[in-house]
Amino acid sequence: MLLALIKKELLALVRDMHGLAVLFVMPMVFIVLMSLTLKDIYRPPLAELSYAVDARDSGTPAKWLLQIWQRSHGAPQPLGADWQARLRGGTLKYVIVLEPGLSDELESAALSTRAHIRLLAEPGIDANLFNALRAELIGASGELKARLALAVPGTASPAPEASIQAMVQAERFATAGPRPTSVQQNVPAWLVFGMFFVVASLSSLFVQERGSGALGRLQSLGVSRSMLLASKALPYLGVNALQALLMLAAGIWFMPLIGGDALSLAGIHWGGLLLSLAAVSLAAVSLSLAVACLVKSHAQAATLGPMVNVLMAAAGGIMVPKFVMPGFMQRMVEISPMNWGLEALLTVLLRGGGVAEVLPQVGRLVAFAALMFFVAVFLFRRRAP
Repeated sequence: MLLALIKKELLALVRDMHGLAVLFVMPMVFIVLMSLTLKDIYRPPLAELSYAVDARDSGTPAKWLLQIWQRSHGAPQPLGADWQARLRGGTLKYVIVLEPGLSDELESAALSTRAHIRLLAEPGIDANLFNALRAELIGASGELKARLALAVPGTASPAPEASIQAMVQAERFATAGPRPTSVQQNVPAWLVFGMFFVVASLSSLFVQERGSGALGRLQSLGVSRSMLLASKALPYLGVNALQALLMLAAGIWFMPLIGGDALSLAGIHWGGLLLSLAAVSLAAVSLSLAVACLVKSHAQAATLGPMVNVLMAAAGGIMVPKFVMPGFMQRMVEISPMNWGLEALLTVLLRGGGVAEVLPQVGRLVAFAALMFFVAVFLFRRRAP
């Protein structure tokens, strides 16, 4: 009897192809994705970041410092008159400003009294990258100052570390308003993830109504398939709006209560924020409709939807920050709808962007939403409710 029961369970398992996919295929795909995306986690790709130099000191020690930096980071981009706009927009990751008097400071045995090197990073740069750049710049400056001190007979010993740190000033080049916080970088990522996770609820309810015959009875009353799908989408657009409201409120008021940084919305462009949230919601709900029309059972709805969502998050810069990924994975991330939504929200919350700045990402999200809605209509028409 035990063998017969075991045989029954194995037959049921073999017939559940979606369940098998979750058990075997998803872990394998997840291992591949996470291994590729985390390839550079222990050696952040600082050398791949685009940068420029504003050399206001033309002395030889200042040139030596730039040579040391370029050995590890490559040649800088031309500064250009629009460098501030490029830095705010994120196309330029950081700018090193060499203030007048830097060469004298490097050659002097006296302790530094003010900063002669400024590191200006784009507002959306990850905190780990920012700290790594600052530490490397301090190290390069200290190394050069020590070499110059030891090369001159009779001079004092190299300056202490605190003096070198005082010589380097690092800051995010933010627009008017408070400086970006870690919460402003994390809230957008998990907000996008939460919006896309409606796929589980929507697809499950869709399968339930199809199984109970409710969808068939509505069609017999003359309700079109497109109208039925639209009636499913609109309530979940409202759910997404409530999600966004609650998560933003948690960042503003709850995080400070538990010792975290507060999310600040001061000075942001509200039109750009609302447009970005609406585009993310449209893409998420349309994808959910396509998955709902594809699955046939509750088991498939409970496995396929979350599986797609988790894999998209892993490969879209949500679970794994884009900055730690190797170059080819960073290019792959840019074709992910989740990444489009994340970049749109970061543009508004961190880079001071408005409607015009988020239009490229919003356009992609709306096009994806339209494609997924047409896919949902096509699948719904092929399968009788």
